[in-house]
Amino acid sequence: MMTVKRLDLADAGILLEGARARAEEIGVPMCIAITDEGGNLIAFERMDGGKVTSITIAIDKSYTASGAKKATHDYGTASQPGAPAYGIASAIGGRLMVVGGGVPVVVDGDVVGGIGVSSGTPAQDLDVAEAGIAFFLAKQ
Repeated sequence: MMTVKRLDLADAGILLEGARARAEEIGVPMCIAITDEGGNLIAFERMDGGKVTSITIAIDKSYTASGAKKATHDYGTASQPGAPAYGIASAIGGRLMVVGGGVPVVVDGDVVGGIGVSSGTPAQDLDVAEAGIAFFLAKQ
């Protein structure tokens, strides 16, 4: 039998709060998704002005990060032509994201969930996701 650590709704709220604060600081309204360790959606927020097209992207970035236990930008590098994971972006019905902004949430060495952010550049999305995680870990 296994004991599984996962984010809960209160944790998701903290991650959203930290990510939202950073998005406001940089002036880019974002779509922010939080998933549990298996990639199941716990919470989602589309900030006023967040792109409608970014809703699904943010959710799938979080799904990828938590389910695969790997940041989406790492898949971006590994999925280029000639790289070991070339073509992986079409896996799982196209849900596996290879653009920055999806990061696993790790607590005590365990992936307990993920955060996915979309509406800015990949670098802005990643920055906001990492800010959400830093805020969350500071509250632990």
